[in-house]
Amino acid sequence: MGTLPRAGGPAAGSPLRLPLTDLVDAVTSGRLCLVDHARACVAQALAVEPRIHAFKAIDPAMIGARAEAVAGASGIGGAPRGLLAGVPFGVKDIIDVHGLVTGMGSPIHDDSIAAADAPLVARLQAAGGFVFGKTVTTEFAFMHPRETRNPWNTAHTPGGSSSGSAAAVAAGCVPAALATQTNGSVIRPAAFCGIVGFKPSYAAFPVQGVLSYAPTLDQAGCYARSVEGVARIAQALAEPGFGLHAPLPPAAAWPQERSGQPRFAAVRTPVWSRASPAMQDAFERTQALLATTGACIERIELPAGFEQAHDVHGVIMGYEAVRYFEPVQARQRGLISDWLNSYLDQAAAIDRARYEDALDARERLRGAFSRFVSGFDAVLTPPTTGEAPEGIDTSGDPVFCSIWTLLGTPAITVPTGLGPGGLPLGLQLVGAERADAVLLAAARWCEARFGFDGLPPLS
Repeated sequence: MGTLPRAGGPAAGSPLRLPLTDLVDAVTSGRLCLVDHARACVAQALAVEPRIHAFKAIDPAMIGARAEAVAGASGIGGAPRGLLAGVPFGVKDIIDVHGLVTGMGSPIHDDSIAAADAPLVARLQAAGGFVFGKTVTTEFAFMHPRETRNPWNTAHTPGGSSSGSAAAVAAGCVPAALATQTNGSVIRPAAFCGIVGFKPSYAAFPVQGVLSYAPTLDQAGCYARSVEGVARIAQALAEPGFGLHAPLPPAAAWPQERSGQPRFAAVRTPVWSRASPAMQDAFERTQALLATTGACIERIELPAGFEQAHDVHGVIMGYEAVRYFEPVQARQRGLISDWLNSYLDQAAAIDRARYEDALDARERLRGAFSRFVSGFDAVLTPPTTGEAPEGIDTSGDPVFCSIWTLLGTPAITVPTGLGPGGLPLGLQLVGAERADAVLLAAARWCEARFGFDGLPPLS
C-alpha cells in the first residue's frame, strides 16, 4: 500500500486526543485549561489545514477571545460548567453564527453575515461550548464538492455535504462539529473519515437559522470521535420529547431492561449491489463479531415497497429544492455550478401531483418501518458503498443513507476499521423514530467491540 498522504493526527498523549466527555471532565475539574486547549486546537488546525482545507477561515484571535469568554464565565472555583464546557465546535457553513458569514459553499453568499446565532449554536454556547470556526460545505449542501480532502488520505474525498466538519474532527482540529443531512450528508462523511456521525430523529435538533431547501427532509446532526461524545452533544442541543436529555447508561453491559442482549436486524437494503466487495465483506464480518460477543442478529430485508424509497426521496427533494432555488436561479444562475443548474432544470419537471404521491408514499413507508423495527433495538446496514472515492470531484454516493433520511428515523455511523485501501469503513445503525436513546445505547455497545479511535496516525 505504501505511505498514504495523510494529514496526520495529534501526537500521542496530546489533550487533542481526549474524547469529548473526557475533555469536558478535564476542563470542569480544572485539570486542563480550556484556553490552552483552544490554542492547541489552533496549532493543529494550522498545521493540517494546507492539506485538508476543512475551514472557511481560522482566526486565532477570535478563537482565543471565545475561549477566554467561556473561561471568564466560570463559576465558583474558576472552572467552567456545562455539558459541553470548553468544547470548541466546527460549524457547517450553512448554519448561522452571529457576526460571521454564512457562505453556503456559494459565491452568492460571500457577504451574507448572520444577524443572530441559529438555535443550535446558541444551545451549544449555553452549554459551555464555543465556535471554533465555520467549516467548508459543498455548494448549498448539495453534491457539488468544494476543496476539502480526507485526512486519512488527502487524495480522497471526505464526503459531503458536511465535508469540512467531518475532516476537522477526523484530523483532531476540533473534538466536535455540527452537520446537516438532506440525503447522506451527516452519515457518509463520518464513515469516510472514520468518526461517529449522529443524525437524530427528524426535528430533534432545531433547524431555524440553517439552510433548508427541502424541509420535508432537512435534518441537523453532529460529529464527535465517540458515541458518548455525540450523545453528550445531543443532550445539550435536542428538543424535548426525544429522550435525548438523559446521559447514556454505563457502557459495561447492555441495559437489562432491554431484554439482556441487543437485538439487531441486519438489512442489506435494495441497493446492496452498489456496495463494494470490501464493504460487503466488512458488513458480514461485523455482524459475525457482534453475534459472537453477545448480540442477537436476524438477517432480514425491508418490507415490500421499500424498493421505491429512493425514487420517493428523489421526488420530494427535487420538487422542494426547485421551489427554494427558483428565485435564486432567476437572479444568479451564472454563479451556480453547472451541476446544480442541471439538477434543478431536470427536477423542475416534477409536478405537484407526483410530489403529493411521493409524500403519501413516504407516510406509508414510515408506518411500515415502524412496524418492522418494533422487535429490534436497531437496524444494521452499511453507511456507504465503501471507502472514500479517490479525487475530490465527487463527494461519494449517498444511496445507503437516503431511506433513513426519507423516513426521519435516527441514524448513527460507527467506524469499524480500515478497508483494503487504508481508509475507514463503518457500520450504520438505524432506530425507530423518537427511540434515539435506544439507538445511542446500541451504537455504544457496538463501538466497544470495534476498538477504533477515530484519528489517523501521525504522518
